[in-house]
Amino acid sequence: MNSENSKVRNIGISAHIDSGKTTLTERILFYTKRIHAIHDVKGKDGVGATMDSMELEKERGITIASAATFCEWRGHEINIIDTPGHVDFTIEVERSLRVLDGAVLVLCSVGGVQSQSITVDQQMKRYKVPCIAFVNKCDRSGANPDRVVSQLKSKLGHNAVAMQIPIGLESNFEGVVDLVSMKAFYFDGPNGEDVRAEAIPENLLPEAKAKREELIDAASLFSDELTDAILEGKEIPEELLIAAIRKGTLSRRLTPVCLGSAYKNKAVQPLLDAVTMLLPCPSDVENVALDMENNETPVILSGDSDKAIVALAFKLEDGQYGQLTYIRVYQGTIAKGSTIVNSRTGKKVKVGRLVRMHADQMEDIEAIPAGYIGALFGIECSSGDTFVSPGISMSMTSMFVPDPVISLAIVPKDNKSEVNLAKALGRFTKEDPTFRSHVDPETNETIIEGMGELHLEVYVERMRREYGAEVTTGNPRVSYRETITQRAEFNYTHKKQTGGAGQFARVAGYLEPVADGDFVFENEVRGGSIPTQYIAACEKGFRLCLQKGPKLEFPVTGVKVVINDGASHAVDSSDMAFQAAARGAFREGYAKAKAVVHEPIMKVVVETPTEFQGAVMGLLNQRRGMIVGAQDEGVMCVVEAQVPLAEMVGFSTILRSATQGKAQFTMEFALYKQVPQSIAEKIAEEVAARKKSAA
Repeated sequence: MNSENSKVRNIGISAHIDSGKTTLTERILFYTKRIHAIHDVKGKDGVGATMDSMELEKERGITIASAATFCEWRGHEINIIDTPGHVDFTIEVERSLRVLDGAVLVLCSVGGVQSQSITVDQQMKRYKVPCIAFVNKCDRSGANPDRVVSQLKSKLGHNAVAMQIPIGLESNFEGVVDLVSMKAFYFDGPNGEDVRAEAIPENLLPEAKAKREELIDAASLFSDELTDAILEGKEIPEELLIAAIRKGTLSRRLTPVCLGSAYKNKAVQPLLDAVTMLLPCPSDVENVALDMENNETPVILSGDSDKAIVALAFKLEDGQYGQLTYIRVYQGTIAKGSTIVNSRTGKKVKVGRLVRMHADQMEDIEAIPAGYIGALFGIECSSGDTFVSPGISMSMTSMFVPDPVISLAIVPKDNKSEVNLAKALGRFTKEDPTFRSHVDPETNETIIEGMGELHLEVYVERMRREYGAEVTTGNPRVSYRETITQRAEFNYTHKKQTGGAGQFARVAGYLEPVADGDFVFENEVRGGSIPTQYIAACEKGFRLCLQKGPKLEFPVTGVKVVINDGASHAVDSSDMAFQAAARGAFREGYAKAKAVVHEPIMKVVVETPTEFQGAVMGLLNQRRGMIVGAQDEGVMCVVEAQVPLAEMVGFSTILRSATQGKAQFTMEFALYKQVPQSIAEKIAEEVAARKKSAA
């Protein structure tokens, strides 16, 4: 273990919507003396949680942008990133997990493992982030931490093991029994700041002993010393048990579960102890960069702060003082005045001001050593860029960015709004890789694209508030795709003769559908019937056809193009001619290949009181939904379905009125599927009408 940063923890707090991530972060900041008064998320005091610094976040009581802060607990420095739960802001979770070493997965003791918990868990898996589970809301009626532990095993496949048992539940929840030290902990004082350790209550002793056996059993797999101690029947020292649990946690083969109630200020301190004892420090985690000069060979970074710099810019923010770049340093030290190179653009930058963030306040610092997270001012870069010392060329692997599935036309009201809109779009598209904008060449409208209705709604609202850009929005549009369903030949000759050099090219081959992937191009030309220098031009010609399909002008995916013959002319052939021939060939083959339209299908999960189950299923069926499963979770019922995105517009309002506002739903992109014939005809009519009005 590298002693330099063994006392540092970079952790994220992530979970399903409304499991209490922000409330938990707020308590952690209070107990670590970073803030001196507690504010609630849906604050009656009008202040709102510290980490939700955006006006919109305070109003809606949701987290939109991940916020970074740091605090100290028992000599350890903890960098925390509070992330959003809504799937529309999933990129915020991705980018946080990309740079964190460990995470706390917060689960609701009533709701258990919910749909978003599953998504977050998959993201943790993708970046191999070790985690501790925290079962929150043990004071709510219906709380059942045991069920949550078994769901962690069954639904997420975690080897989950309880570190604590509750003393009382629901309104009688008083504290927790720690199974490592075998003591009962109570939390006194107006905000639970005084931790009182007592002997375990008599009535809980048998359960505590049984659960401790389970814990020791699970941990013994990771430590031979511990196994020997069990076999010899010795008293097991705490340090030995903790070391074994830590080893299991770091390798993601064991998930320790803590429990408590953040809102009622109970059992947050033991969670902080667990974070410092069980989650990795920067040097426990193996980080890999790619050597760009050497064929992208992976290089393991040492985490040594004296070596060459390798750092990743994982999030951008436009503050009142210009662009703020959040950065995680993996190797070396970024100090004031040092020179760093952006490995994507090759530009050299001199570091000016360095800061540490605490939600929206900042503190100036002199240097950011390896293993730490900080922020730089006034540096031009994009999200996901790698910064290195001059003379080396490495890149951190970038994060996974999903494609947008929904778009919206926006029109500014007047000239002033138009200027402000351009500024807002420039900033938002740079900050958020899943939010994109372009101008439709036919209608001249500005189109914004994103991950869901809420995502676009929040950005339109931010344009109005932060930039004073008054805009009107059109109806949301779904990103359709088109593809072919059968193989079709083409053989196309492009000729033009108008005095001087003409144009001549012939391209022959076939198109066929390909299951995964957007576009595959294969060259099977033998004997030089198309000279090699023109093959790239053919591919470019075919690629140009993909943006707008010949059927309904939607982007084309899932097509394999094979060229196997052609002809050229010594004088009249050129790149231009072969590009034109390829375009003609594509249209010729496409017309025979039975093209169809595909639409995005969303995985929709509705959580509803059991009495509304029928109504909810009815609503989903009306929307061409296919119900995948329904299961009862106590008083709630969880219905999972696959529903076309086109049918989900405005669903939240209808769901609310059908269930007296008691149901909530989440949706995320699942796959593309063929549109039924009747709907395809409707889409064709809409496209024709749109063209007519544009003309």
